[in-house]
Amino acid sequence: MAKLITPLQRIEKARQCIQMARELQAPQSAGWESLSYVAQVKEKLREAFELVKLIPFSPSAADEVKRAAKELIEEAKKAEGQILRPEKKSDAS
Repeated sequence: MAKLITPLQRIEKARQCIQMARELQAPQSAGWESLSYVAQVKEKLREAFELVKLIPFSPSAADEVKRAAKELIEEAKKAEGQILRPEKKSDAS
């Protein structure tokens, strides 16, 4: 039987997954390495989402834990945009 982990442990693991996705090294070329990079980032963010997706619907979770899980889901969505579509700095000065 699989070991059950608490909602707080799930939230912590999800944060670690998001951090790992941010730390992945972006490739210099736009070839197959780029596709592999995108897949790795999306996999880590999906893993984070899967860890916390049911916490907001759990009747036994405290309200602050549910709120933290919802915030983490939003953070994962924002992280995908920030990691995969970084904003270009313009020299329009």
